[in-house]
Amino acid sequence: MSFFRSLRAADSLAVCRSVPLSNEKCTNLLTVARKKAPLPPTSSLRSLHKPHCSTGFHSVHASCGLGVPMQIRLSHTDVTKVPDFTNYRVDATKSPTSRASDSELQRKVFGYTMMFAGAVMATTAAKYTVKTFIMPLGPTSKTLAEASTEVSLATIPEGKNLVVKWRNKPLFVRHRTAEEISRERAVPLSELRDPEPDENRVQQDEWLVCLGVCTHLGCVPIAHAGDFPGGFYCPCHGSHYDASGRIRKGPAPSNLQVPKYTFTDESTIVVG
Repeated sequence: MSFFRSLRAADSLAVCRSVPLSNEKCTNLLTVARKKAPLPPTSSLRSLHKPHCSTGFHSVHASCGLGVPMQIRLSHTDVTKVPDFTNYRVDATKSPTSRASDSELQRKVFGYTMMFAGAVMATTAAKYTVKTFIMPLGPTSKTLAEASTEVSLATIPEGKNLVVKWRNKPLFVRHRTAEEISRERAVPLSELRDPEPDENRVQQDEWLVCLGVCTHLGCVPIAHAGDFPGGFYCPCHGSHYDASGRIRKGPAPSNLQVPKYTFTDESTIVVG
């Protein structure tokens, strides 16, 4: 009924926006009727939305302006039905008369229990994944058994090397001469690519223990070769090491690695 109350308050009839069907009807558009049109019957809901037009036009449209109040819609029949989420709610909160605080503890205990069970299952799955796929990539049991190797120094003459297999890698043990020791101690650190004093690489001056693996690409250097006496030379890419195992020339970025070892007596060491 608010629609027709707006029409009563209008100073003039609403202008029909439909295209006229004849010239006579076009002439009627120029005539402004000051007399208010009678309201159509309101017996049916259809008459509220589609009022009859006495001038022969298809429909009448009301517009807002200075002399026409704004239309207010009190009935909404095209609103979508609100979805029902009852199937997704827990049983303790389905009743509209129950308080959420009454079942809060129960719901929290259930949630934490499921979280703990999921964490246990994930940890177990991660354990078996590591055991099945990652552990085989590590050293074998035979290699682990050789983790500690005992080397006798009594059989190595002065100025010679001994090559020992340790963890599937070559291990160089060199009995250095006094001349080699003094020469390596006199090398300035500014001339070294990987500066490291000779004193820090040996536990006893006459014994050098290092891995025989080139730090460039993992090749095995040759003893008593290269540009530095008593040193090592890698023929693959031309890396030169001195009698202390320090890189002096070539593409290798660092010195030969010194493993952990201990002297058990004057002529025996344990590597690893």
